[in-house]
Amino acid sequence: MRHRKRGRHLNRTPAHRRSLFRNLSRALITHEQITTTLPKAKELRPFVEKLITLAKRAHLVVAQAAGKDEAEVQKAKIRALHYRRQAMALLGPTHGTGIWNKKGEWMEDPLNTSTKKSSDTVLKKLFRELGPRYADRPGGYTRILKQHYRRLGDAGTTAVIELLKAGEKKVTLKAKTAAAPAPVAPSPAPSASSAAPATN
Repeated sequence: MRHRKRGRHLNRTPAHRRSLFRNLSRALITHEQITTTLPKAKELRPFVEKLITLAKRAHLVVAQAAGKDEAEVQKAKIRALHYRRQAMALLGPTHGTGIWNKKGEWMEDPLNTSTKKSSDTVLKKLFRELGPRYADRPGGYTRILKQHYRRLGDAGTTAVIELLKAGEKKVTLKAKTAAAPAPVAPSPAPSASSAAPATN
């Protein structure tokens, strides 16, 4: 039997594992590059890529409805809102947390025109920046780079997981080789009886 074989459990309960992925994805969306252990990075990759796919779908739905009649635009906005709510459910209560820059300063919402100051949030960055950034990319938004040194304490293997830049392509170490041509069947050799001329 193959019970409990799929995925890495990381020695955590399901609720603890879900909280771990939510916190790691919030950090990855905020900083676009984080260092963690290799098993955590490999498990985080599908979780984050599903969030980015939701943001990409919302962007594409609204972009396709641009220039159409008002009813189509409203339907597109409703579908985009549905994708945003799905992302909120995956991110949990951390979706409203603020974003800080590299200097540790609180980033303000660039589209907020009111006098009240509000911060840019993880969900806003996901749908405003990352969704349009990967609109033309069919998956594979992250890169995992293994580090040569191990973590202090338990000597766990460490890795850097990062989001790809706009227009960046992953580097493939091995070039795909063309398939070998199919072997050609040899033509049958003429037999001795058919090759000899007939005599009378």
